[in-house]
Amino acid sequence: MKRHRNIATWTALVAALVGFACTTRPAEAGSARELERSGRAALQSLYASTPSAKILGSKAKAIIVFPSILKAGFMFGGQIGEGVRLQDGRVTGYYSSVAASYGFQAGIQKYGYALFFMNQNALDQLDATAGFELGVGPSIVVVDAGIGKSITTTTLTSDVYAFIFNQRGLMAGVGIQGSKLTRIDK
Repeated sequence: MKRHRNIATWTALVAALVGFACTTRPAEAGSARELERSGRAALQSLYASTPSAKILGSKAKAIIVFPSILKAGFMFGGQIGEGVRLQDGRVTGYYSSVAASYGFQAGIQKYGYALFFMNQNALDQLDATAGFELGVGPSIVVVDAGIGKSITTTTLTSDVYAFIFNQRGLMAGVGIQGSKLTRIDK
């Protein structure tokens, strides 16, 4: 009986944390200027640590950088963050990234990710939707260390490539499949 009460207490506590995280914006995503600055800094850091990201960046039609995503959960989970879209070095939009999940999970984590849109068709799909769901539209490849080492300008065949970076916190696994990107005003 007591164990059941402890599980219920933990579930309620984590649900409240997830609810709070999903209703507040991460501190780094305050103003458009702050979001642009942190997005550009995150992208430069990614380029410095991952040469294949720099290769993709030189060929991408657009890049959306989410410098800070907050993920929390216990059985039920959620993640939220804001990002900046860059094309030819200029800011062309701002986006929110939101996802919910259910399953074996517990903890809280902060990370960033960058999406490299490699062709106009993928970019057109992003622009044509009120909410772009990752894993539903164009083909997306989440780049890990193994794939990253084999990327060259001649091996780029997917519509969108994703890099996850700056993972901090305690949570088993991180993913962006099922995340919904929505254009926002800043």
